[in-house]
Amino acid sequence: MTNTAPNELITTSEEYRIRSAKVDRLRELGIEPWPSTYPPITASCSEITAQYDAGTTQSCNVAGRLLRIRLHGKTAFAHLQDTSGVVQIYLKADLLGDSSFSLFTHYIDIGDIVWCEGVPFTTHSGEITLRVSKWQLLSKCLHPLPEKFHGIHDIEVKYRQRYLDLISSPESRERFLRRSRLISAIRSFLDVREYVEVETPMLHPIAGGATARPFTTHHNTLNEDLYLRIAPELYLKRLVIGGLERVYEINRNFRNEGISTKHNPEFTMLELYTAYQDYTYAMNLVEELLRSAALAADATLQLPYSDHLLDFAAPFRRMTMRAALMEYGDCTEYDLSPEKIDTFYIRHHIPPHAGTSYGHKLVALFEKIVEPHLIQPTFIHEFPVEVSPLAKRSEGDTQFVPRFELFIAGMEISNGYNELNDPFDQAARFKEQLTLHAAGDAEAHQYDADYITALEYALPPTVGIGIGIDRVTMILTNTPSIKEVILFPTLRRSHAKIISTE
Repeated sequence: MTNTAPNELITTSEEYRIRSAKVDRLRELGIEPWPSTYPPITASCSEITAQYDAGTTQSCNVAGRLLRIRLHGKTAFAHLQDTSGVVQIYLKADLLGDSSFSLFTHYIDIGDIVWCEGVPFTTHSGEITLRVSKWQLLSKCLHPLPEKFHGIHDIEVKYRQRYLDLISSPESRERFLRRSRLISAIRSFLDVREYVEVETPMLHPIAGGATARPFTTHHNTLNEDLYLRIAPELYLKRLVIGGLERVYEINRNFRNEGISTKHNPEFTMLELYTAYQDYTYAMNLVEELLRSAALAADATLQLPYSDHLLDFAAPFRRMTMRAALMEYGDCTEYDLSPEKIDTFYIRHHIPPHAGTSYGHKLVALFEKIVEPHLIQPTFIHEFPVEVSPLAKRSEGDTQFVPRFELFIAGMEISNGYNELNDPFDQAARFKEQLTLHAAGDAEAHQYDADYITALEYALPPTVGIGIGIDRVTMILTNTPSIKEVILFPTLRRSHAKIISTE
């Protein structure tokens, strides 16, 4: 019986029909195109090339995907790719036998996954190659691979069919391997410093821990609406109250907001909390952690990014928000005073909004005037209390809080502050947020009575840190779009039946 497309949504191409016919013929010959058993694998592609010895006669077994096939009469060359790299293989009718060689040349295609046994040798051109004595088809590929391995230029294909991107682009594979090394380095860095990794809920009865619009879902059994978490902060601080004085979590957050080169609704964050330390300690820790991660992921502290060379070796610059505005906004402290800030707004074409607080105006000016200039790693600290509902007030100036944000290449990379542990102040701040929410601010924080109760059991002096893993990966891999460092970014649903690669 002739094969039909297993996915009826796929529009079959001529190449698909040809390969499907090969599947039928292979089965007629008693060969299963997707066998359940296969011989052992004793080496990777990179091990064959790295451990080659010109005098060896020892056979090895390798498996991978065929990238290129070149036929020359009774011989054939091909390239085999596994997760470690690529190795050339050489097949010869005299060695394999005419039947096995003919089977390969007639029924094997680029994209197929095969197992090979053979002895390495060096060709006349100096390329280490596996002389194949046996081979077996492990998985038949029914579609041609994209663009003869020059990479995928169609962004829709690249993101929706990430597997094709990983097959065809060594740069893409390396980017995600580097991301994995980054996360491993962060874990090692924190584990050595006796931080405890924990897991907190993804489903929250109250959206809290950040000022952001949540995603809402519904639990049928409980008949209650729940929220995908926007931040793990309030749960992690409950653990600090419980005596876990150094905790961290690396996991997903979800925010129902715009999509851009810097934003994805589903993103990965590191959040960590340290009892009996303050935000100066936190800035030092973040700086040290990012240097360690950069070395682990890239083995250098001089990182090219776009047209810039980022210097992670030099001490990260530290400035207050108001000092940064005076430097980059060509203004005085008087221009930033509550009495004059509206005039400064108008000068920079930001219309003043009735009811907007002084702190919100200050942050709006900072985002427009300063952020694009913060290319080298720079800590901005002393934030207005109005935009920091979970941060402790500064002593002596209660309009500001001991909070920092780290900027690199014009992007916010990290956020941290001394945690508010006064339950009365926190309850009052939550009520202020409720007023903002009632006035139409969908990102305002909700009132979390259970968290207030937890604070009443005494949260020790604590500093918290958040680091965006996706954006750090962008920096370390010189990648301009967050979609390039998330394996499956959020995209508009496609109504096409197939994403063609032909």
